[in-house]
Amino acid sequence: MFDSLQERLGEVFGKLTRRGALNEADVSAALREVRVALLEADVALPVVKDFVENVRAEAVGEQVLRSVTPGQMVVKIVHDHLVKTLGAEAAALNLEVPPPAVLMLVGLQGSGKTTSCAKVGLRLTEKAKKKVLMASLDVRRPAAQEQLKVLGIQANLRTLDIVPGEPPVAIAKRAVRTGALEGYDVVLLDTAGRLAIDEDMMAEAAAVRDAAKPHETLLVADAMTGQDAVNVASAFHEKIGLTGILLTRVDGDARGGAALSMRAVTGCPIKLLGVGEKLDALEDFHPDRVASRILGMGDVVSLVEKAAETIEQEDAEKIARKFQKGQFDLDDLGQQLKQMLKMGGISGMMDLLPGMSRAQQDQIKKAKVDDGAIKRQLAILSSMTPVERRRPELIKASRKQRIAAGSGTHVQDVNKLLKQHQEAGRMMKRVRKMGKKGMLRGGLGSLMPGGRGGGFPH
Repeated sequence: MFDSLQERLGEVFGKLTRRGALNEADVSAALREVRVALLEADVALPVVKDFVENVRAEAVGEQVLRSVTPGQMVVKIVHDHLVKTLGAEAAALNLEVPPPAVLMLVGLQGSGKTTSCAKVGLRLTEKAKKKVLMASLDVRRPAAQEQLKVLGIQANLRTLDIVPGEPPVAIAKRAVRTGALEGYDVVLLDTAGRLAIDEDMMAEAAAVRDAAKPHETLLVADAMTGQDAVNVASAFHEKIGLTGILLTRVDGDARGGAALSMRAVTGCPIKLLGVGEKLDALEDFHPDRVASRILGMGDVVSLVEKAAETIEQEDAEKIARKFQKGQFDLDDLGQQLKQMLKMGGISGMMDLLPGMSRAQQDQIKKAKVDDGAIKRQLAILSSMTPVERRRPELIKASRKQRIAAGSGTHVQDVNKLLKQHQEAGRMMKRVRKMGKKGMLRGGLGSLMPGGRGGGFPH
């Protein structure tokens, strides 16, 4: 979501940190570029003004200008103010109430409310171990209630029975009553939206709020709508009273300004991020981690959490044992490639790795390393026999032709995969020789493209 902003700020602070000493004019020039970058990213003008002035007040202080590393000090000040603008601390959903906790989702039509409702339900079921009931209050949009029912089946979640002709307020009351009688922990209310804000929609949402008395009222807003999302958030907060924001489509080509503006303009925390189309593509919003990603500092905590969520303990231990013995066959390589896709693919992982420069990311892109390449490699591995995957040395010319034909690829692609496996084996031997201390000294750099390893697929 923040790609363009990250790139622009990276250029600004790159020039700043390369200077040995700074004066007030240097800081002012950098902040002018920061201002332009934020405006181009669709951040609201009042938010930009406050942000730049607050940073300037600290950045031109004597303590910074006389610091040993003034450029790094300015970057830290910007980081701290980004965190403050985004909300300082992560805000979780309020479920510490007598059950059922009622969560009401509001927003414009097309913002992704219904899908987000199922995502929240699935997340609460899997992570918080809550018993969830979903109810669609959208009686205007054709098949809206059926859509939530289908999503409920996919996520293995109960949806309230549909009663034709029942008005939204009555549905809300029935949902809360059913939740209480049948022992549900959470009731999710998916309200109707419109293409634009109008009085009827607001009146209906207010009536549902008064009837259901929700503990959380979440605005579902599309990050792709930029500045309009801020206007929508302000209108809903004024009329309905929001407790939080769920930002959708943050994996798209959004400029990120909505996330920076909405918290500052409404005072409501962003609580969740929709990061993809799948029902499990929902993340908690952490202001400090997002600020680090905007400034190119990576987000190792999120990377480790993703790994912990997707890696099976038994598989990890098996790979570790083989790693220690210096064994690594094509089945293991296939497992690693599948794991990479589960963790968001190469682009998703690059965003979270600290120290991944734009040049290194561009180098990977030029080598045409993408999720499509990983899927082609998995197709090649699937076309091999179990014996071939265990003993790659058996794969000669005729076998390569058969594997290429079976996977819809070329012999050159099979050769590249085999070469990658050999390089992974050599890298493993280097790591074993380095030991733990050597790994800490060398870090990831030696294994990255442009380093000594070249361990990524290409």
